[in-house]
Amino acid sequence: MGLVRDIMVRDVITIEHDKTAKDVALLFAEKGISSLVVVKDNKPIGLVTERDLARKVSTTDRKSIEVPLSEIMSPNFRWVEPMTPIEDAVQKMLNKNVRRLLVLDNNNLAGIITETDLAKYLRSKLLIDGALDDVTALNRKVIKSS
Repeated sequence: MGLVRDIMVRDVITIEHDKTAKDVALLFAEKGISSLVVVKDNKPIGLVTERDLARKVSTTDRKSIEVPLSEIMSPNFRWVEPMTPIEDAVQKMLNKNVRRLLVLDNNNLAGIITETDLAKYLRSKLLIDGALDDVTALNRKVIKSS
């Protein structure tokens, strides 16, 4: 099929671990994204999503500027390597019930893949495979009618 490196997003937007929920919300709005990789000393230590932000901040009586990122991020993120087959990444996402996987190369952040990235890839693969099937069927008809 292909490798994770073929579909991963390389320009991952990150946020430092010492920020607040307000910083997260501002970055989500500014960049039009739904997740951020939390880093410390340039190493990924967690992941924060819009869902984390909404669920964990709205259940407190504190302002978002008072809620440290460490309270809303998920430190147990799932990851794969760039050379992981896409099928394995899909299976991992299904088995772990996650919507995104970090891509780590020697423990360094190399990219991220999301359900959307996988859907786009699979859609294009299905369209290409379908077109090839159509060409093959057409060739068979031409050969038979000759």
